Amino acid sequence: MKPTAMVMLANLLLVSFVQAADTSWKIKKTTWSDADERSYSEFVTIMGKAVEKRECKSFKECIQHPTNPYKGSDSEQLDIHVDCARLAYALRAYFAWKNGLPFSHVSLVVPRAEADKKENLRYTKNGNIVSTRSSMLSAKAKLADGPTYITGKLMKSVYTAVFRLEDETENRPGLESDFYPSDISREAIRPGTSIYDPAGHVAIVYKITDDGKIYFIDAHPDNSLTTGMYGTKFVRSRPTQGAGFKNFRKQELVGATFDSKLGSYVGGKMAVAPVNAHKDYSLVQKYGTDNKPLANWKEGAFILAGVKLDYYDYLRAKMSKGNLKINPVEEVKALTNDLCSAAQDRVDSVQGAISAGIHNKTHPEKLPVNIYGTSGEWEEFSTPSRDARFKTSFKELRDRVEKIFNMYQKGDPQIDYSGANIKSDMLNSYWKIAQACKIAYKKTDGSIVTLNLETVRQRLFALSFDPYHCPELRWGASTEAEFKGCKDDATKREWFKREVWLRNQIDRVYDVRMDYSLSELTGPKPGVGVANPPDVDVVKYLSN
Repeated sequence: MKPTAMVMLANLLLVSFVQAADTSWKIKKTTWSDADERSYSEFVTIMGKAVEKRECKSFKECIQHPTNPYKGSDSEQLDIHVDCARLAYALRAYFAWKNGLPFSHVSLVVPRAEADKKENLRYTKNGNIVSTRSSMLSAKAKLADGPTYITGKLMKSVYTAVFRLEDETENRPGLESDFYPSDISREAIRPGTSIYDPAGHVAIVYKITDDGKIYFIDAHPDNSLTTGMYGTKFVRSRPTQGAGFKNFRKQELVGATFDSKLGSYVGGKMAVAPVNAHKDYSLVQKYGTDNKPLANWKEGAFILAGVKLDYYDYLRAKMSKGNLKINPVEEVKALTNDLCSAAQDRVDSVQGAISAGIHNKTHPEKLPVNIYGTSGEWEEFSTPSRDARFKTSFKELRDRVEKIFNMYQKGDPQIDYSGANIKSDMLNSYWKIAQACKIAYKKTDGSIVTLNLETVRQRLFALSFDPYHCPELRWGASTEAEFKGCKDDATKREWFKREVWLRNQIDRVYDVRMDYSLSELTGPKPGVGVANPPDVDVVKYLSN
């Protein structure tokens, strides 16, 4: 190579290195504008669609996806293990960094009540309060490094406990919560809105259909991203626990000056707007349409056009464009497609445990203190929470078709159906998707077993959430031929047999001990496990 060519190549490499090395967080604007919020919603929608199409399965893969408008700009450095709570913050901070916006966050919480001082902060009965906030601001006019801040300080301090706040009361200067409870409307609940489930889970809205269905991005302890449809698997709870739809509060960098050499505002401090400064702030989802605190939050009513509805029906109607019309066939189709996606996503989750060899290990002498919220191998590779939500969705389908049928019989104008046999048409809609939905898992010997969704439903409460079980038990093998090859010994099989009480329970509970030994796990315990599973047989109901 000629010297001049070598020099040119060296210069190009140097320029490339300098560009790649400049990962500083330059603050170009001191506050988030409405336009920034709209752009953030558009960004989340883009990420959600990529996950929905299974074109990316982790946060790193998604920010490297071709549709990410910031692709290639230092995304290699953001190899973050993102679970459900971290996803909300990772998306928000990444967008803020790329757009020169300020960012701060809750970094420490403590229990609200003395009685909860010894409890896990993720599941405190009375919720938490903010103890410390942090920001990306650096001292002495230095700029924070974006990847270092996001992967370090931010990811190490946020988890579901920082969502368990009564946001409307967390307005102490310097100790505000990060969110405000949103109103129930298409303007307030939008792509980027977080959904906090007090059973210890967070999801991010990325799409809302014209008929009011809300779709979300989900992140899991195994670092995978999936999508799903909002429903009864997200529960309501006492207001101090902060359940429901939340938007990030507006933040502003005050007292800063612009340094032209750095190309950034420097100095100053972060200020967080109070909840009532947001035009779409509301307490409706917590207390009902009277929109004011009640001594007993459960007494709050949801009234629409003079009619009292349950919370989920009210939400669906409010999120719909115009007057909600329910097409029974399309309703079943949407719910069944969502179940199909959840079943197929479970394949990767179970395979993660198998690939890590967890099923080859000796089963621990006891279950975790709580199977839904723990740490270590169980937290990363077990699926009790995911499976509970999956079962709840099947129950929702079963309950939904009955509700639609009853509404139809009463002549409810919301039902948009003109066929000859509503039950038969709903059943055909289910069958068409359930039989076409293929769930293929790898057995112990490496061979592939392919199930359809209806087969999975039939063995729903035999699907083991225990990562120490063979793949055949993880998928509830129901025939000798399918079960053949499983290497689980008699002890592991006995664990499977006795965990049936826990598999039958679809409610996730965190305030009871579950660290039972095999000899202790002889049946349902106080608050732990149920003798009989709920009715999820949509086929039986619609065939009647």
